Amino acid sequence: MPAPSPRRDLWANTDFVKLWAASSVSIFGSLVTRTALPFTAILVLHATPLQMAALGAADLASQFLVGLPAGLWVDRLRRRPIMIAADLGRAAVLLSVPLAAFLGVLRIEHLYAVAFLAGVLTIFFDVADQSYLPTVVRREQLLAANSTLAASASVSEVAAFGVGGWLVQWLTAPVAILVDAASFVGSALFVGAIGTPEPPPAPTPQRSLRAEMAEGFRAVWRNPVLRATAGCSMTANLSFRIFSAVFLLYTTRELGVAPGVQGMIFAVGGVSSLVGAVLAGRIARAIGVGPAMIAGVTLMGLSLLLVPLARDAAPVALMFLVAQQFGDGAFVVYDVTQVSLRQSVTPDRLLGRVNGSIRVAVLGAMLIGVLLGGALGEALGLRVALVVAGGGTLLASLWLILSPVRTLRIHP
Repeated sequence: MPAPSPRRDLWANTDFVKLWAASSVSIFGSLVTRTALPFTAILVLHATPLQMAALGAADLASQFLVGLPAGLWVDRLRRRPIMIAADLGRAAVLLSVPLAAFLGVLRIEHLYAVAFLAGVLTIFFDVADQSYLPTVVRREQLLAANSTLAASASVSEVAAFGVGGWLVQWLTAPVAILVDAASFVGSALFVGAIGTPEPPPAPTPQRSLRAEMAEGFRAVWRNPVLRATAGCSMTANLSFRIFSAVFLLYTTRELGVAPGVQGMIFAVGGVSSLVGAVLAGRIARAIGVGPAMIAGVTLMGLSLLLVPLARDAAPVALMFLVAQQFGDGAFVVYDVTQVSLRQSVTPDRLLGRVNGSIRVAVLGAMLIGVLLGGALGEALGLRVALVVAGGGTLLASLWLILSPVRTLRIHP
């Protein structure tokens, strides 16, 4: 009798299904806010490029500051309660935006504070989530599980961006944020229903916080595979944050594309991401883990260079914006493969610190990217910033090409 496939086994695992549902609901709401929060700044508060960069930086700075401590506490504590607390905290923080708007006291500084606090809670949730998955599924199922979660995230992206832009246009951006707050409550309920006993954290020696956090960085630096993927992710995300810092301003003010139309364009990116997530495992098996990661980053960089070719809201320009969204699927192939690779090569006792260390390194790069994007957009123009972002993403693939990752065909 043939062995059941890892993907079919996953759907027979009711606790994985609950984790999948929590992730899907949470991502849907988060992506609505990813549309609504910057549109609140642009349309309601008339933000400048530097203020938009500061809004993005507030989110990234918070995660950068707590990323390493989060990885440490995730290794010291049970991970499921951390995820529930982070979900409920994010719901409460986001509710303050529509409340302030209703009372007529909403200011850009309020959005900075919301982005900062939500970012702190997000880093705890994400590090705990990545570290908790091996508790719910077997190690040999990790690639299939991550691929399934990424596919679900892509479906949520299609729905959230498709709906989010119209919610902003019809109901105003602050009201759209209510959807996100409700989604986090739903996510907490699903996580709370998981019944798989979580093993107690491994005993940790009594050392300083600095020594334990440094252990995570050393584990990444000493492993050439982890070092290369971390470097690639840092460079790619720095470049993409340059892009995202100016993208909405470019499409809204220079091209004149309406929020509802932009939401539909973003939804195409969700479909692309879904295809990438579904095919990530097959692509990695067909051409190898390393080549799949290299191809994903390279195609993403090429797609970003299509956006500055758009000059107005004419059909040809909109085609360039739509075509760029197909790069999302390519990057999902990279991301699913590299997360599974990291989970495969890292001992469980270090997984939280390794995830936290890489997350902090990537967040630091993203923080530099969003500030650089705002500065470039202000000084040299939005189109120049977009070109720089695309070129930087192409360069990120060199980390993989010049490392042992290039020759990897299967996960170790």
